[in-house]
Amino acid sequence: MSAFTEKLLKRLINTPFYFGQILVEKSDKGFLLRHRNDEGPKHLQTFRNAQHAIDIAKYDDAGNYRPLKTAPNLRHGWRLELDTADELSRALDYFYPGRLAVFAAWKNGVVQTTALRETLTRQSGMYRVAAKISDSQINDVVSDFCRSEGGCLRTILWKRDADGAIASAKLANEKFDPGIDQVQPSARPGSAIPATVPLICQEACNLLIAECRKVVKGE
Repeated sequence: MSAFTEKLLKRLINTPFYFGQILVEKSDKGFLLRHRNDEGPKHLQTFRNAQHAIDIAKYDDAGNYRPLKTAPNLRHGWRLELDTADELSRALDYFYPGRLAVFAAWKNGVVQTTALRETLTRQSGMYRVAAKISDSQINDVVSDFCRSEGGCLRTILWKRDADGAIASAKLANEKFDPGIDQVQPSARPGSAIPATVPLICQEACNLLIAECRKVVKGE
């Protein structure tokens, strides 16, 4: 755990908070994690090791494999009890790889973003053709693949190109605002609502690059 992440986590764990589809709370013995939409920790399957997060995050409720861990389809029906902040950090990284560290970097003003065009031009092999995608095609594919409802829960910080064009004009402004809860974008902070840690997206992922390739290839 980096110094940035450790410092951030010490602040976060004082009160309940949402991390994607997960609710994190302090417990008598350490920390309790569960799906934020589960009514309560009773009658849920209990796990007590951070590594169990890997299996919990692997499949959705229907048993389908989840290639994109930030997709809004984390399965229900579990509770994860952890003893230490270090275990909590590891579990959150298993659920949403790299997102806690990126959020800590963003909070400290040191996160670096990469424009989609730059990411595409550095591709090689079978993905090199993805760089030929048009701006209008990018507008469509990003809107479809990255939308919070049914797509991805990350908050997009990267731009389409070096000129600073928005990733997709078809996405709502809330998609680019780290202050908005992507699980429930209509919700606003209030006394009864836990703090929300955004899943920051600083660069297009490999799955989006693959989608761009499919568009160019006409698949």
